[in-house]
Amino acid sequence: MTARGDLAPAESTTVALFEQASPSVVHVFAQAAARGQALMSLDDEEEGGQGQGSGTQTGTGFVWDAGGHVVTNNHVVQAATRSGGSISVRLSSGEVVGARVVGTAPSYDLAVLQLGRVSKMPPPLAIGTSANLKVGQATYAIGNPFGLDHTLTTGVVSALQRRLPTGEGRELSGVIQTDAAINPGNSGGPLLDSAGRLIGVNTAIFSPSGASAGIGFAVPVDTVNRVVPDLIRSGRVRNPGIGIIAGQEATAARLGIDGVVVLRVLRGSPAASAGLQGVDPSTGEIGDIIVGVGGKPIHRLAELTAALQAAGVGSSVGLTVERDGRTRTVRVTTADVAENRQ
Repeated sequence: MTARGDLAPAESTTVALFEQASPSVVHVFAQAAARGQALMSLDDEEEGGQGQGSGTQTGTGFVWDAGGHVVTNNHVVQAATRSGGSISVRLSSGEVVGARVVGTAPSYDLAVLQLGRVSKMPPPLAIGTSANLKVGQATYAIGNPFGLDHTLTTGVVSALQRRLPTGEGRELSGVIQTDAAINPGNSGGPLLDSAGRLIGVNTAIFSPSGASAGIGFAVPVDTVNRVVPDLIRSGRVRNPGIGIIAGQEATAARLGIDGVVVLRVLRGSPAASAGLQGVDPSTGEIGDIIVGVGGKPIHRLAELTAALQAAGVGSSVGLTVERDGRTRTVRVTTADVAENRQ
């Protein structure tokens, strides 16, 4: 047998990264209550992890802080949360502890858990930034694909600023695309840079076969870093909005409309105070169409939502609005709106 030499520098870096980060990565098991079995069946098929058909959803998470908060995907724990089921977490040490949901943000596919009593709290994962990511830089994903604990895959940032539909009829912007192999069971796990810092939370794959096809998506860490503290503090995310129900984009496109059609204005909302008008329910006549925010044109609801989120709750924003062929600017102060109302 020929003795091998030292590891190549790139190999040593990867080994060190895994050894540093993997203790912070956990395996999440979400058990739906009996009445949630039907709801769980789709998630079991999607994740393809352990417990398929048994009402147990499996995924990945990671330790966020020294207080024992764990970040994962909302879709990993959603059925258990809705049905009153139970959640347990297996640490890298092999210890299994109970956990409770602190808060969820379906619009971002994020959830925060609180670990129960543990023998030794795992270290929090180092947090990076997604603001300066470059296409082509290395990525590392740690997760539990198909129930296989602490699997490391590597790749690169394949693209930036992708858009990804979420389960609440919204669209998440600024999503990271990577070719690091992400499979069912990786959901909620960390995407790391070459320094071992969190740059995203793995949330979805694009695959006709259900297995990795080299196209995975991660929620950017700058979004995570904004959402998670809100979830820890209050159990929900402050959602800047103006209080409208938007018309279907497909319908607007068929009518040749470029912008966000105001279908309905919620009573007492900032939009109502600003005098925005929705579609006339008796005649079907279109009222206002939002075509710009802050002097920049918008074409879709996702662009309006992103602009309002960037402004934050309580900010005054200028909307460019078309009505009856005329364009005007309206000042609206954003408010905290429920996720399912806008």
